[in-house]
Amino acid sequence: MSEATIHPIRFLLSDMDGTLLLPDHSLSQRTIDAVRALRDAGVFFSLATGRPPKAMLQQIEALGVDVPTAGFNGGTLVNPDGSILVAHHLPAEAALVALALFSPHPDVEVWVFADGDWLLRDASGPMVPREQHGLGYAPVVVESFEPFLERIDKIVAASNNTQLLIELEAQLQPKVQGLAQVSRSQPVYLDVTAMQANKGDALKTLAAHLGVALEQTAAIGDGGNDSAMFHVAGLSIAMGQAEEAVKRQANVVTGSNVEDGAAQAIERFILASA
Repeated sequence: MSEATIHPIRFLLSDMDGTLLLPDHSLSQRTIDAVRALRDAGVFFSLATGRPPKAMLQQIEALGVDVPTAGFNGGTLVNPDGSILVAHHLPAEAALVALALFSPHPDVEVWVFADGDWLLRDASGPMVPREQHGLGYAPVVVESFEPFLERIDKIVAASNNTQLLIELEAQLQPKVQGLAQVSRSQPVYLDVTAMQANKGDALKTLAAHLGVALEQTAAIGDGGNDSAMFHVAGLSIAMGQAEEAVKRQANVVTGSNVEDGAAQAIERFILASA
């Protein structure tokens, strides 16, 4: 809080799922009002999410976001008009390693995001309905991921077996070190993206684009993929339901997403000193 007081926040970068959004993927009126109040106070607001850019459109419109946003954990930065500001693809070498590690596990669903589509080999997996509801569009079934290896935005291992995802994360990290980012965006999702595709680099790029010093930025989130922006932002805020390892990396902790924790944080830590 001392840093926030010395350097009033001029830009807030927020995670979406588990942060701004309720468990049913909706936005509460309090959250919408808090973001509007930020913009009225002259504070820039944007989104950084593991989602594909086209799965952010509804929230961008509802929140009135008018600056570039970050999809694929920062792998793709998109201007308000839909044009690409920055795009980083996963190296084919890292993609092959991840796919080889994930594929043998029957309770892990393997998803690939490329060419603007959500690709999978089997649409009958139990995690598919949840993801389709969250994204707002259906997957494309393919026989093989091989034709897409040179232009993959993200690979996801999805499973209700959280412990298995923790183990796979630990196994994959050293295998793709220097090539890819590996992080759990939610307990049931393990994301693999390009090295430059992280929310910390996204925050740096967006802040520079907006002309805001890093000490005047804030970041809020709940997942392991949010830690990268916590380490960069002048003020880092963890959601109340976040894992303890995530909370320890933040300056402050707010309420959970079901308690409108993001709105609480905006009101308490940003607007109060704006």
